[in-house]
Amino acid sequence: MPIGMSKKYEILVGCGFKPSKVKLDKTELSLEGVMLLGVVVLLGCQLLGELMVVALGLPVPGPVIGMLLLATVLLIIKRKVPDALRRVSENLLGHLALLFVPAGVGLMSHFHLLQREWLILLVTLVVSTAVTLAVTAWVLGWLMRNLGGGES
Repeated sequence: MPIGMSKKYEILVGCGFKPSKVKLDKTELSLEGVMLLGVVVLLGCQLLGELMVVALGLPVPGPVIGMLLLATVLLIIKRKVPDALRRVSENLLGHLALLFVPAGVGLMSHFHLLQREWLILLVTLVVSTAVTLAVTAWVLGWLMRNLGGGES
């Protein structure tokens, strides 16, 4: 029995549960190893983004820069999403709703501010939504014209 195997894991193996193996290139990893590798990649990109923001004094959050770095690497170098990153991303997206709980709690704990500033918040939401829709439509039109996806 491997060192550090938990009792629950030992019981599952005793009942016939076999941990799945995943092949990454020429290396075979357990599912747990693949998930850990994906988390390390995501957190590494976030760390690189944070370091770039601090070093360059950028007015953008570090995770956004890290996400752009990851997207650039995946698009230019890899041209596909590695299995480890895909598995972790799918699991995170499956539990995305849980990440909104702290924001909801924060809103309720500062409800008095919402009551006091509701008009400016409403105007901000409407204007930012309209700007987002306009920019998205403009970018889509530009892409269709320049990449030949649309009919002129």
